[in-house]
Amino acid sequence: MNKFILRQSLLLLIATIVWGVAFVAQSVGMDYVGPFTFLASRSYLGFVVLLPVISVMDRARKKTPADENDERQYGWNNKILITGGIVCGTVLMVASSLQQIGIQYTSVGKAGFVTTMYIIFVPLISIFLKKRAGLKVWISVVLAVAGLYLLCMTESIQFQYGDLMVLLCAVAFSFHILVIDHFSPKIDGVKMSCIQFLVCALLSTVFMFIFEKPSFADILQAWKPILYAGVMSSGVGYTLQIVGQRGMNATVAALIMSLESVVSVLAGFLLLEEILTARELFGCLLMFIAIVLTQLPEKQAQSSEE
Repeated sequence: MNKFILRQSLLLLIATIVWGVAFVAQSVGMDYVGPFTFLASRSYLGFVVLLPVISVMDRARKKTPADENDERQYGWNNKILITGGIVCGTVLMVASSLQQIGIQYTSVGKAGFVTTMYIIFVPLISIFLKKRAGLKVWISVVLAVAGLYLLCMTESIQFQYGDLMVLLCAVAFSFHILVIDHFSPKIDGVKMSCIQFLVCALLSTVFMFIFEKPSFADILQAWKPILYAGVMSSGVGYTLQIVGQRGMNATVAALIMSLESVVSVLAGFLLLEEILTARELFGCLLMFIAIVLTQLPEKQAQSSEE
């Protein structure tokens, strides 16, 4: 069991690093194409990259003794798989679009930290589903709001447009995490990831032609950030999330993924030479403390389980 947890944690950690660096690619890509064009391009790439992976996995699975449960769980005709892929792809499109729009108007470091607010929103949304929030969660919310204020508010005490879009994206990613938690134990995570990218790409394409004027020449100019976002962030990162969350303790998984914010700040500093002010760094610190606090297990819950 320890080896299983270690493996799942490593998968989520790799996804976290990939996503943190991806904020740089998303920011650079906006110099050439619109947000929906960028999202559609990276999603099609993510879909295509996973096809040979699925083919290899299916061939390896056929060499093992057939099992009726395996056929139900890993087959393409699984209704839960198709439903999960469509739902995840739709939510991912909403979340990624808001993030891509917002990142045009804010720094990579800010975008990374504000996006990580999904760790706060997940337990809050869970209140309306099945769980009550304890005092620890509400303390975390207060700390996160204070950190968000220091990080994003201007002298006029107003959210910048980009900060607001990224905050809304954090809410959407909260639902994405909850949807994955619901479907991932029941299906093949790689296939669901493949379907979600196709759905995300198709929806993004519709909005791309409505709100933008896509140019193949512009897409070629942005090939490097699109390639990284499509192959690494989409194809690798989100697939590792779905596979890594399967059978994993939700508290540990969420805490590992929250490190995405730290990676984004480091990536922005190293690759784009973005420097946050002392006020903004303190805001980041408060938000990270809130993120860690809300994910720490209750001592009483641990002792009762033992």
